[in-house]
Amino acid sequence: MTTIVRCISPVDGSVYLERPTLYLDDAFAAAARARAARPAWAARPLAERAELVRAAVAEVGKTTGRMAVELAHQIGRPVRYGGEFSGFEERASYMAEIAEAALAPIVVEDTDAFLRQIVREPAGVVLVIAPWNYPYMTAINTVAPALIAGNTVVLKHAAQTLLVGERLAEAFHAVGVPADVFQNLVLDHATTEALIAGRAFDVVNFTGSVAGGQAMERAAAGTFARVYTELGGKDPGYVRADADLDAAVATLIDGAMFNSGQCCCGIERIYVHERLFDAFVEGAVALARSYRLGNPLDPETTLGPMATVRFANDVRAQISEALAAGAMAHIEISPEDDGAAYLTPQLLTDVTHAMRIMREETFGPVVGIMSVGGDDEAVDLMNDSDYGLTASIWTRDVDAARAIGARVETGTVYMNRCDYLDPGLCWTGCKDTGRGGGLSVIGYHNLTRPKSYHLKKR
Repeated sequence: MTTIVRCISPVDGSVYLERPTLYLDDAFAAAARARAARPAWAARPLAERAELVRAAVAEVGKTTGRMAVELAHQIGRPVRYGGEFSGFEERASYMAEIAEAALAPIVVEDTDAFLRQIVREPAGVVLVIAPWNYPYMTAINTVAPALIAGNTVVLKHAAQTLLVGERLAEAFHAVGVPADVFQNLVLDHATTEALIAGRAFDVVNFTGSVAGGQAMERAAAGTFARVYTELGGKDPGYVRADADLDAAVATLIDGAMFNSGQCCCGIERIYVHERLFDAFVEGAVALARSYRLGNPLDPETTLGPMATVRFANDVRAQISEALAAGAMAHIEISPEDDGAAYLTPQLLTDVTHAMRIMREETFGPVVGIMSVGGDDEAVDLMNDSDYGLTASIWTRDVDAARAIGARVETGTVYMNRCDYLDPGLCWTGCKDTGRGGGLSVIGYHNLTRPKSYHLKKR
């Protein structure tokens, strides 16, 4: 049975676009075409596959103005930020640059007597289930290396960003990537799970909620498909007594508020050394008050609506609960706050870890700020979370940052920056954030399988 998937624009609540989902039989047929196309695609030279991916990225780059407007309509990000092409290109280009070295055989012995080596072979058919919050960049994280490594790819994009999947397919097909090698499918949850359970895919890459990741693992149980997940986050920032205060304020508050707080590695809680606490809060409040909430199609807007009314109401509920439990709000409600998708950015103090706002993923433009006495207390609080994606440490002491980072349960440790994905490093997490491993050399290893050769020459 087919259903209609609708994208409701947060700009004005209208239906921006709608698409029918595939029937189950048609979905299995599409997956079968992907599997049939894989040998010929994998047989192409690595350099050719990489060049086609580069060309597709360049094709997307021809329409960055359109990208920014379409993202504003779909997820509410202001057009002044120009879309996502910079990060999209950076990630794909880096993975193309390292492909030959990352996929090169590991030669253990090459003598007159033996050739012993480990090679990397494509895993097969890769399903990419991409989220809406950074729809181009999160998709390309896996799409680019998967195709370069010789896999075929099926992309299922989020309902809120259906158009992004279509734009990516248009670009890849326009430069010559065969239609069956890269497919964009509109699927409902039941069909997606049936495909996974039916062994349609060899690798499943999912970015989304914890519940969604659990559903992927249940569907894949017994199939031996690899499931890589990036799920929830509650990323902390810690400002030590020796930090550059102005830089910490500017970067951490931007990390909390950019994209209306809807960032996988956005800052959701901040711990500040007691000697800097009052000054940090003062600076943070001034910065947050400078944001202009409004229509994302207006070039003067710096903070747009959240992607859906439901998401905004979830954030309001966490804020209300915190205030009822004794937290203090520092930002006055904006006239543009409509009680629906448009939400005032908020800073909270007098918060505790008994409050959801400091423990559960919020994914909105609000951050709780707590005073701490030193490193030990900060580490304990940073680790007091079910999630572990990134942690941001602000200090002038590299050795201290490394020592603190070694104690923090997280996938990435930043010093004096945050909310950035470095394609040269593995993008991963721990605890309920899941067990992903994208980009970098490790990203290639997770999209291929090792094959050993032990050849006796005489």
